[in-house]
Amino acid sequence: MSMLDPRRLLHMKPFVFFTLILLIKSTLAYFVIFDGGPSWTILVTEIPFVWLLFCVIEWFATKKKLALYMVVNFIVTAILFAAIMYYKYFGIIVTYHALEQVNQVTAVKDSVFSLLAPYYLFIFLDIFIIGFVLFRKKRAQVWKTMSMKKLNMKVVTSLFVLSLALILISILPNRASMNEIVKAEEMGILNYELYTIFAREEIPYIAPKDINQQAINTLKGIQEPVVSQYWDAAKGKNVIILQLEAFQNFLIGLSIDGHEVTPNMNKLAKENFYFPHFYQQVGQGNTSDAEFVVNTSFYTPPRGAATVVYANKQLPSLPKLMSQNGYKTATFHTNFVNFWNRDQLYKALGFDRYYDQEFFGQEDTVFFGPSDEQLYKKTSAELEKISQSGQPFYSQLISMTAHHPFSIPESKYKMTLPDRYEGTFVGDYIRAQNYADYAIGLFIKDLQERGLWDKSVILIYGDHLGLPIYSLTSDDKALMEEIYGHEYGFTDMINIPLIIASPGITSSKVFEQIGAQTDILPTIANLTGVSLKDHIHFGQDLLNQTSNLLPERYYLPSGSIITDNELFIPGTGFQDGTHYPLDRKLEENSVATSDQYNRALELLNYSDSYVKQLPDRK
Repeated sequence: MSMLDPRRLLHMKPFVFFTLILLIKSTLAYFVIFDGGPSWTILVTEIPFVWLLFCVIEWFATKKKLALYMVVNFIVTAILFAAIMYYKYFGIIVTYHALEQVNQVTAVKDSVFSLLAPYYLFIFLDIFIIGFVLFRKKRAQVWKTMSMKKLNMKVVTSLFVLSLALILISILPNRASMNEIVKAEEMGILNYELYTIFAREEIPYIAPKDINQQAINTLKGIQEPVVSQYWDAAKGKNVIILQLEAFQNFLIGLSIDGHEVTPNMNKLAKENFYFPHFYQQVGQGNTSDAEFVVNTSFYTPPRGAATVVYANKQLPSLPKLMSQNGYKTATFHTNFVNFWNRDQLYKALGFDRYYDQEFFGQEDTVFFGPSDEQLYKKTSAELEKISQSGQPFYSQLISMTAHHPFSIPESKYKMTLPDRYEGTFVGDYIRAQNYADYAIGLFIKDLQERGLWDKSVILIYGDHLGLPIYSLTSDDKALMEEIYGHEYGFTDMINIPLIIASPGITSSKVFEQIGAQTDILPTIANLTGVSLKDHIHFGQDLLNQTSNLLPERYYLPSGSIITDNELFIPGTGFQDGTHYPLDRKLEENSVATSDQYNRALELLNYSDSYVKQLPDRK
C-alpha cells in the first residue's frame, strides 16, 4: 500500500495531513510568484504559520476539530490563490487592503478569469476530494474518529512556541525591506500577510508649512525657466484630454507583416509633439488613478485607490484651475459613474459636469459600456454644444473598449493577424488596440467637421500598461521579443505614449526627455497660460524641462524610480537593487544614485503628507 493510498491518508492525523497539503500549496504559489521558485525555506516561513493555527485547534477543539482544520485549510488556500492571481496582473503581493477592490473585481471577472492558468486550480483539489470523502459516511467516520484523538499537549505546546519563534524570526529582521516581493519571500507569504495587518505607517507626515514648490523642485533637481517656451501659446483654445485604455508606447509605429497597427496614432505622433519616453504612475485604482494623477499632479497613495483614499479631500486640480480661468469643464466615461467611486472623485476634482453610461445609453455595448465609437460620437456632439456658449472648455475622455482581457467582438475586428498571433494574449491586445485606433480616427474626423479640431489642443496618452510581464505565456513573450527585438522588460511594460496636437502650435517634433502622468497638468498650464503660483504640483512642464525624476508605485515594488537613463528597482534597500537601462544609449555615470533614490522617496512622502492634510470636503 503506497503512502498516497487514500486509506493511509485517512489514517493520518489531521495535523500531519493538512501540514503536507498546505506545504504543497505553498510550493505552487512560490513557483508562480518568486523567480527562484520554492526552496527549503518554506519549512521555516510558511509552515510555522499554519502550525500556530493547528496548535490552537488542538488545544481547544474536540468534536469540531476536523471542521476547524478544514476551515483553516480553506482560508490559507484562498490567501495563496489570491496572491497568485494578484501577482499575475499587478506583479505585487496582495494584502488585505485589496478587499477595497472586491466590487471592482466582480465587475472585471472576465479579466480575472483570463489570468487563470488551469493548473492553478489544483490548489483547490484537496477541498473537493475531502468533501467527497466526507459524504461517504463510513470513510468520514474513520477520519472524524482519528481527528478527535488529542495530540500530546507537551508536543503541541512545544510546536506552538517553536512556530511563534520562527514567525518572529522571519518577520522582525525583514520589516525594513523596501521591495514587497523580497519582503514576502523573506518573511513567507502568510507571515507577510500577517505583518501587513499589524504594520503601522512609520514615516511621519511633513508639516504643511514646510511643503512648498521650491522644496519639491529641489528634490526633483529642477529649476523654473526664466522664459518658458510655448507659454500662452494655446490661450483660449479648448483642451481635450484623451486617456486611452491600456495603450502602450510600442504600438506607435508598429507594423505586423507590413500592416500598421495604429495608423491614426502614428500620423498624430509623426505630425505633432510626441513623447516616446513617457511612463505611467497609477496605483491600485488603475484607470481611475490615472484620472486622479493627471488632474492633480499628485502621486497615488501608498495603499488603496486614490479615488477611495483621497476623494473626500478638497483637491487642488486642473478642472478647478481651468474653471478659474474661464473654462467650462467636463469628463466623459461610458461606464457607470460609481465604478471606482468616480462620482466622489469628480466632485473632489471640481468638474462642472460628468457624463457616464446614463448619458451614453446601452447602444453597441462592449465589456462595461458603449464602445469607443459611441464615446467619441456622442462626446464630440456634446463638445460642440458646450463650445456654443462662447467659453473654451476643458474635457477629459476615458476610452474603454480596449480593456483587459482584450477579447473584443468580431464585429470590431479591423485587421487580420498572422497565424502566429491568433489565440494569443498579445494578438488579442493588438487587435483591440487596432480597433481603438480606428475609433480615434473617427473622433478626429468628427472634431474637424465640427470645427473643433483647429480650436483645440489635444493631449493623448495611455492610462496604464496592457501587457503585464507576469501574465504572459512563453508564446506571448516570444511575440513581444519579435516586436521589440529584445526580451520584453519592465521598462517596456510601463512605457506609454504622450502626444500633444494643436494646429498652428505643434509640429513634427520628438521630445526625448522622460515624463510621466504627473507632468500633464503643468504642461497644459504652460500651454494655456494658466499660472501655477501657489498651486502645489509634483510634475513638471515637459516643454521646458529636460531632466526628470519619477517615483513609481504599484506594478513595481515600492521605491522603484525612473531617472533620465534607467529604471531602478530596490531590493531590501538601495544597495541590493537592480538597474534597468532605458531604451537609450547610456552615458557615463548614468546609473541611479542613492541620492536620487532618497529624493524620490521624499517626494512620495511630500505628496502623501500634502494630500492627507488637505481639508475634507463638506
